[in-house]
Amino acid sequence: MPRYKRLVDNIFPEDPEDGLVKANMEKLTFYALSAPEKLDRIGAYLSERLSRDVARHRYGYVCIAMEALDQLLMACHCQSINLFVESFLKMVRKLLESDKPSLQILGTNSFVKFANIEEDTPSYHRSYDFFVSRFSEMCHSSFEDPDIRTKIRMAGIKGLQGVVRKTVNDELQANIWDPQHMDKIVPSLLFNLQSGERTESRSPSPLQASEKEKESPVELTERCFRELLGRAAYGNIKNAVTPVLMHLDNHSLWEGKTFAVRCFKIIMYSIQSQHSHLVIQQLLGHLDANSKNSATVRAGIVEVLLEAAAIAASGSVGPTVLEVFNTLLRQLRLSVDYELTGSYDGSTNIGTKIIKAHEERQLQEAVIRTIGSFANTLPTYQRSEVMLFIMGKIPVPGIHPSLPSSSSGPEGTRMIQVMLLKSLVQVTVGFQTTNMLTALPSSFLEPLLSFSLTEDPEIRLLVVQILLGVIDRHDNTPKFSDISIITDISVLKLKVDKCSRQDNLFMKKHGQQLYRHIYLGCKEPSSGRQHYESLFSLLGLLSVELANEEVVVDLIRLALALQDLALSTDEALPVYNRCAVHAIAAAYLNLICQLTTVPAFCQHIHEVIEVRQKESPYLLPEDVFIDNPKLLSSLEKVEGDVLFLQSKITEVLGGSGYNTDRLATPYVPQYTDEDRLSKRKSIGETISLQVEVESRNSPEKEEVKRCHAPEIKYTHFKEVLMDSVGMEEQERERRRQVVEKFQKAPFEEIAAHCGARATLLQSKLNQIFEITIRPPPSPSGTISSGYGQSQSRSVPIYEMKFPDLCVY
Repeated sequence: MPRYKRLVDNIFPEDPEDGLVKANMEKLTFYALSAPEKLDRIGAYLSERLSRDVARHRYGYVCIAMEALDQLLMACHCQSINLFVESFLKMVRKLLESDKPSLQILGTNSFVKFANIEEDTPSYHRSYDFFVSRFSEMCHSSFEDPDIRTKIRMAGIKGLQGVVRKTVNDELQANIWDPQHMDKIVPSLLFNLQSGERTESRSPSPLQASEKEKESPVELTERCFRELLGRAAYGNIKNAVTPVLMHLDNHSLWEGKTFAVRCFKIIMYSIQSQHSHLVIQQLLGHLDANSKNSATVRAGIVEVLLEAAAIAASGSVGPTVLEVFNTLLRQLRLSVDYELTGSYDGSTNIGTKIIKAHEERQLQEAVIRTIGSFANTLPTYQRSEVMLFIMGKIPVPGIHPSLPSSSSGPEGTRMIQVMLLKSLVQVTVGFQTTNMLTALPSSFLEPLLSFSLTEDPEIRLLVVQILLGVIDRHDNTPKFSDISIITDISVLKLKVDKCSRQDNLFMKKHGQQLYRHIYLGCKEPSSGRQHYESLFSLLGLLSVELANEEVVVDLIRLALALQDLALSTDEALPVYNRCAVHAIAAAYLNLICQLTTVPAFCQHIHEVIEVRQKESPYLLPEDVFIDNPKLLSSLEKVEGDVLFLQSKITEVLGGSGYNTDRLATPYVPQYTDEDRLSKRKSIGETISLQVEVESRNSPEKEEVKRCHAPEIKYTHFKEVLMDSVGMEEQERERRRQVVEKFQKAPFEEIAAHCGARATLLQSKLNQIFEITIRPPPSPSGTISSGYGQSQSRSVPIYEMKFPDLCVY
């Protein structure tokens, strides 16, 4: 008998209870180290003995043989270990194939020890496919005894962890990231995460957990899952995440949200941060793939996206920014259509899939929150792009075309407007910008402010909230939320910075639009308490964020114009609205007078407020902006000392260096083409466009201009309306004739027609050039001809002779 066989036989005692003969084991180890070429034969012989013992159910000797194999593996780190490993893996496979749980666990433990060995050379011919399948099967064990079942499952998890460790860095191995392996490994881990969540509560923290809890399948699974994801390179992320999505689909786990969110939190925290956008891309694709699934499933995916976005903030969402918002906005649009049509395709009845409106509403809210969450992860310049992108999706009458025709009709368009504006509100939360011109460009501001013309109070309120979010750079909005008369505004602790050059340019360009928006908002009969509170906040923000001396004057004029609006009986405003506008004007003038710190101005404002407190408290915010305001049935006698006087304010501010001409000019809102687009505006407002008088124009000139306005009569309107139909017919006929002429006329006639037009154009140009080219100034005056007549001579500029002093 060869020596290596005798040495192997000697390590087995007569009674397996005595365990491995240590002295003989040391001799065997020494022999294997001194004669490494015999190592593969030792392994083969041990394997042969172990197979025989397993078949004869001599499990004591089986344990001794595995212990010997383990010790030899740990001791022999030389190049000839590869052949020995084959024998070792053959024996581990034999144990895992056994029906006896103790042997399965024994084999797994040996495999885990082997997995922790770093081999010097890669293996060409080793395969772990069986181990992936078997360990995955053990993870799903349904053994009757719960304790043994837990042990088998934990052994399966440890085994999978071992396979990953052994193969992930071995370039010659079959790729563990291939779908055929990932589709077994990932669901096995998720199954244990999920079952653990049902059966045991999670410990408050790993530090406080007992030893038993630390070794629970859930904790072990999570560690294994994190390790797997942490080893994933850029190209492997997709293969690791796809089985997660499939598992959540197959087991209807999106609806519960908690487990799906937990899975993706583990994923996002475990992968390398620069790969975050890959996971988000997959979630977006999965959301699109589930477009016709139930609202709860879509809401679950969106909720997971929300959590993933918050975690991805530290990494890179860069390449997918607009794709993210495009997908989310598309889902929002689909959800609105589903809710209004009650069907996933607008025609056929799905049958079992009954659309529930409240579930679609929950989905819409989740999408809007997710849009805000993504926006919060972006730098300022990208957030501005996203705001423009969303605005481009909102159907704005006359500026952006309406959305493609859909079965949901006008109500769908309105709902889309509301949803997208809510999304914009979320995007502007916490928005910080140093340059208002770039944050609120005309392409964004004009369509946004066009909504101030709409009858829908919800839309108008959202517009003001968006403006507040962008303009507020120092978190001042909450300080204006409570409208009241404050005797000392220092208690508000307002943060006021000096108005920058960019801010001045912004107000020069867009100030009149903002004032007009505030004025029209106060003028709306459907405006309620929330609207007035928001508009007051906007007035306050303009004063502390963007106000120079000119803006302050304009805002004071606007406040006085609001008082005139409340006094006017032409607008047919309800009593509450008139009181609210009076209250806003009072509260704002009280605020601005203290910001300007002109004592005489403050004195006049406080005197009027004191009179109101005694005689007409219903004109002050404390009595208007409450739950049950006590108002008069009508406001007929609002006059005298309860009103703020433009003449008095002009006088006191003029003494402090403010522009008295501009202060004395009442504010008149600019009416623009947008008014024509508003169907509910009166035709008088539509056609008579009032232009605000500039500060250079005197009040007398203004009176002259105003006196011409009433000359427009009803007959003019009637003529315009009657003629418009005939004009359209004539224009249509003229176009038809032109098209017919160019289609049927001979080429020579068309060429002659075009040539005549070109000649006409040239003659007109020659006339213009003759007018613009003047004769050069002559020191001797006009050139006289021999007949005593003055003769002017045209000389082109390029032929003129200039003195040296004129040439640079």
